[in-house]
Amino acid sequence: MLTKEFQLTNRHWFTDSRQVTSHASDTLATDAVFFAIQGEHHDGHAFIGDLYQKGIRQFVVERLALTPERREELLAYADAQFMEVDSSLQTLQALAADHRRQFRIPVIGITGSNGKTIVKEWLAQLLADDYVIARSPKSYNSQLGVPLSVHQLTESHTMGIFEAGISKAQEMQALEAIIRPTIGIFTNIGTAHDEGFRTRKQKVAEKLRLFIHASALIYCTDYADIDEEVNMLLKAVNPDMRFITWSLTGRNALYQGHMQGDQLSLTGRNVAFEQPLILPFTDPASVENLMHCLVTMLSLRTWTAAELQSRLNRLRPVSMRLEQKEGINNCELIDDSYNNDMVGLQLALRFLNQQGTRSRRVVILSDVLQTGQPEAELYEQVGTLMRANEVGQFIGIGPVVSRNKSFFRDNSQFFTTTEAFLAQFSFSELRDSSVLVKGARPFSFERIVHRLERKVHGTVLEINLDALTHNLNYYRERISRNDGPSETKIMVMVKAFAYGSGSAEVAQLLQFHRVDYLAVAYADEGVSLRQNGVDLPIMVMNPAPETFTTLLEYKLEPEIYSLRMLREWGDFLADEAQRTAGNESDPYLIHLKIDTGMHRLGFLERELTIVTDFLKRHPDLHVATVFSHLVGADDAQFNPFSRQQYETFLRCTTFLETELGYLPTRHLLNSAGIVRFPDYKLDMVRLGIGLYGVEATGTEQSALQTVGTLRTVCSQIKTVEAGESVGYSRRGVLDHEARIATLAIGYADGYDRRLGNGVGEVWVNGTCCPTVGNICMDMTMIDVTAASVSEGDEVIVFGPELPITDLARRIGTIPYEILTGVSERVKRVFFKEGN
Repeated sequence: MLTKEFQLTNRHWFTDSRQVTSHASDTLATDAVFFAIQGEHHDGHAFIGDLYQKGIRQFVVERLALTPERREELLAYADAQFMEVDSSLQTLQALAADHRRQFRIPVIGITGSNGKTIVKEWLAQLLADDYVIARSPKSYNSQLGVPLSVHQLTESHTMGIFEAGISKAQEMQALEAIIRPTIGIFTNIGTAHDEGFRTRKQKVAEKLRLFIHASALIYCTDYADIDEEVNMLLKAVNPDMRFITWSLTGRNALYQGHMQGDQLSLTGRNVAFEQPLILPFTDPASVENLMHCLVTMLSLRTWTAAELQSRLNRLRPVSMRLEQKEGINNCELIDDSYNNDMVGLQLALRFLNQQGTRSRRVVILSDVLQTGQPEAELYEQVGTLMRANEVGQFIGIGPVVSRNKSFFRDNSQFFTTTEAFLAQFSFSELRDSSVLVKGARPFSFERIVHRLERKVHGTVLEINLDALTHNLNYYRERISRNDGPSETKIMVMVKAFAYGSGSAEVAQLLQFHRVDYLAVAYADEGVSLRQNGVDLPIMVMNPAPETFTTLLEYKLEPEIYSLRMLREWGDFLADEAQRTAGNESDPYLIHLKIDTGMHRLGFLERELTIVTDFLKRHPDLHVATVFSHLVGADDAQFNPFSRQQYETFLRCTTFLETELGYLPTRHLLNSAGIVRFPDYKLDMVRLGIGLYGVEATGTEQSALQTVGTLRTVCSQIKTVEAGESVGYSRRGVLDHEARIATLAIGYADGYDRRLGNGVGEVWVNGTCCPTVGNICMDMTMIDVTAASVSEGDEVIVFGPELPITDLARRIGTIPYEILTGVSERVKRVFFKEGN
């Protein structure tokens, strides 16, 4: 038996092996417990060996995951302790629930379709003077995120604010036991996750389970579905609960709000404000979120209008995005300048390790606020985190971190204020580094980000890393559908600058999510990935003899598609063997391409005898994979030909196995093939355009998320009379008096000239505006007569509001061309929201 009981409470819990980036410190190795969870896309048990090598010794494991082979493996870790449980996740949840029961403080639980994170963050800002608050980091509201959030509670905290999200029935019961809110907030109900419930009412009822033991519930009666289910269900379950309701439409409620401009007139119980409150944000979603916050505050104690207004005046926008940008002096900048707490710091350091492409790491950190820990204990922990994450240079800003400098390495620098840092720091010191900027809101670290950010023109391609992860997991689910967890591997195409999205950054994310292979078009693309810390196997699809030395040097694996290429590679390796005589080396890996019908590159079936004869004479060559390409995977009319290709490919691979004595990894399917031909998945699939948010068959586009958003700005707006022309060659003749905006994007940035003269449209503050005249090299003119827009306003060229498939359709091309056409001179900003 593996089971050895050990203490699980008062330990550092973690569930992701990637959180331990190098050999664990003695403190971490002693205190840490790894919960191995069998998830939908990953099995944590597979990484126990890696963690053991890094010094972790306590593990919670699931009985069903312990195959005889795995038990044998784990028994070899003599000094490790393993606790066998039925479910690691449920054990973690039960521990968190036990931890929560130790506290007798106000705990606010928030659920709803939208606004949970904003309400939580704004409440934390508004109540910061009155309570020491523990809250969910970012949007940690899942079955796993909630227990990790509640585990933060310490005896120093005087309030907890935690959000809970569910995507299907029967999930809220576990979260209720962990959060056990004393006050509930139900933000709203919408379409999010409708697919997980039979009806909208069932979804409301499931979310209401969070409040079955709460003493008060705050909600808006304007949502009839919520109001009805509260009155029908929750009042029967918890008749002693106080229902603190509000409305903006005059429905029956304890509090009534009326908006006029930016002013909110608020009436109701214990409210007799003579003057309206001036709200800092006036869009409908923000007004709703602010009403939840204000009513919650009023439920806690009596406030004067002046007190509430003072708190509102300090309120700042909530940015949950962690962004990766180009910085000065060949640095990359990781911007998390609006949030600073210990869990958030750990998440940001994890992102730095995951996405950082420079070997030198720099952290600029403000005082960490609202932790409830003694400052010496807190900053000793921060210093340990810096060393564990191999931070080369630490810069602390704030009076508290400065007086705790003894916990940091000698080369660390400290400044008492942001102003002092900006005035005294030599920015030329920051070169060739990954720089994390993490600051509590009062320190205004956006000024530091502005100073460190490389300045380019106003056109930016934003890459949503969460959407990339979602799309990757969607295809992982596709290849495992119907037959449980799949052993099929995934090769991801990152050629052509990762379809325009940024090769190194995308490859870092894929490496973090443990894909099996990457593929690039040319050797120099592979070299760039290696130089940016990517160590996954990389296939080069177009090797050339002049790059053979580079392939060896950077451990890149060539695609071999012709007899000429096979012989040239063999001759090169023979010469290399003579030059390095006496040095043993592993077999050289190659990838054989079979031409089953594309007739572009690849060996024909009749050539395989020559190929295998050559390989038998060169045992130093090992075929890592063999593959082909379906011609018409995205079109049902070619299904018979796809089947023919599959059968040809199976004959070829069977022949190779017979002749070589082993079966190379086989892959045939691209993104479209994964969707339409799951039975052909074989040993590996190749994921390309689907990862970047375009479902090539067009049948399941709604399952993917938009990855790239191309944004630009209005440089100038002018009124032009009817009959005048706009742009080169006088092509854009106006038939009406028009407001013409000039945008900072042109065909040199990748905005195709074919989109000129009204063919293309852009999204301007909620209005589609057509192009006018020819597209210029660096500028584009649009008609904004129907839009509300000012100079400097943002314009979306493509994104969720304007799908890239629509742009492609307008000019008779495919999304691939639009994506790969975005110039490298356009700055890429990578961002992550949520967990």
